[in-house]
Amino acid sequence: MSPSGFFARGGGWVVAQSVLMIAILVAGPGWGRAGWPSVAVGLPFVLLGAWIGILGVRHLGAARSALPEPLPGAPLIQEGIYARVRHPLYASLLWLSAGWTLCWLSPASGAASLLLLALLRAKARSEEALLIRLHPGYEAYRSRVPAFLPRWR
Repeated sequence: MSPSGFFARGGGWVVAQSVLMIAILVAGPGWGRAGWPSVAVGLPFVLLGAWIGILGVRHLGAARSALPEPLPGAPLIQEGIYARVRHPLYASLLWLSAGWTLCWLSPASGAASLLLLALLRAKARSEEALLIRLHPGYEAYRSRVPAFLPRWR
């Protein structure tokens, strides 16, 4: 039986992720300076992150949860964007934070984005340990699909 409390189910990951996402948003305009050249460089990253995130939400559907513990009965999704990247929602956040940082040329936002990368890598490892126990095919899926950088072929 799985734990029922928010923090017992991995809520600490969600809180830390939320704090870093807010820090990235605030640090952009707070410690950076946007201009047309930087926005032109960063905007494609933002758009790619948004697109990956929308596809991830669409394909995951009702099985989506911010917590690393999968919802009871959630299937292993391996089609759509999940055939190209194992963690499209995390990848989306990383592309968005990179784009935001580039738009604002903010070192503080960049530092928070690197912390977010480290956090999401650790959260993904925690989540994958659970998925391996729940889905016998997860290890094969993990061996053929990259975690964060989509395979476009």
